[in-house]
Amino acid sequence: MPTLHVVIPVFNEAESLATILDQVQAASLPDPWQINITVVDDGSSPKFAAMLEEAVADRTLHLIRHVQNQGKGAALRTGFDAVLQRGQEGDAVVVQDADLEYDPDDLTALLEPIHQGKADAVVGTRWGPHCRLQGFWPRLHRMINGLLTILSNRFTGLRLTDMECCQKMLTMPTLRIVRPHLTEDRFGVEPQLIAALATHRVDVREIPVSYRPRSTSEGKKIGWKDGVRALLVIARGVRKSA
Repeated sequence: MPTLHVVIPVFNEAESLATILDQVQAASLPDPWQINITVVDDGSSPKFAAMLEEAVADRTLHLIRHVQNQGKGAALRTGFDAVLQRGQEGDAVVVQDADLEYDPDDLTALLEPIHQGKADAVVGTRWGPHCRLQGFWPRLHRMINGLLTILSNRFTGLRLTDMECCQKMLTMPTLRIVRPHLTEDRFGVEPQLIAALATHRVDVREIPVSYRPRSTSEGKKIGWKDGVRALLVIARGVRKSA
């Protein structure tokens, strides 16, 4: 029975974790797929760590802890390594943030191209007619994201519209191929993962996903420094290909 391994990095997001876990476990996958969840606590504070313990109590999942906060990229490497140790070749893995920006209901649509054998990797896109943003900051974030995606596409040769979308799904063989390329500890892992997919000429599809942007006051962690880091990661890839 093929398994969709859902890797959820967590850092002080225990308040929304229970809701996300409920939604992930309720996701309707095509037969005969089943869901397996791996939560990576990336050094949450004692207060949130206790709340996290309560959120995962009585649930069948894998919980891994970092003693200190290392960043999203480091948490994903830990989760991916755990999945690779127990996963089967016919499985798939997907990233799901612990906040409420991304809807786990979209996991069904993301899995469909893999289930049908039409893709080895599927990337969500938040941008398009299905997403109408309100307010200055969300629109500015989209504009910056769009610029980074254009630069990434010029290097990779892909035609993505949202390179930094959290929800990325890979088959298990694809994960084994790209995992050695992942070295970024923070959000630079997003362009790095896309570059690795392009390097190995993985068949990548893009699927529209839901998006409810958070503000920094609501706990959003990505900032301008991460945008600069993404540029450096993209530029590093360009130098390597030169």
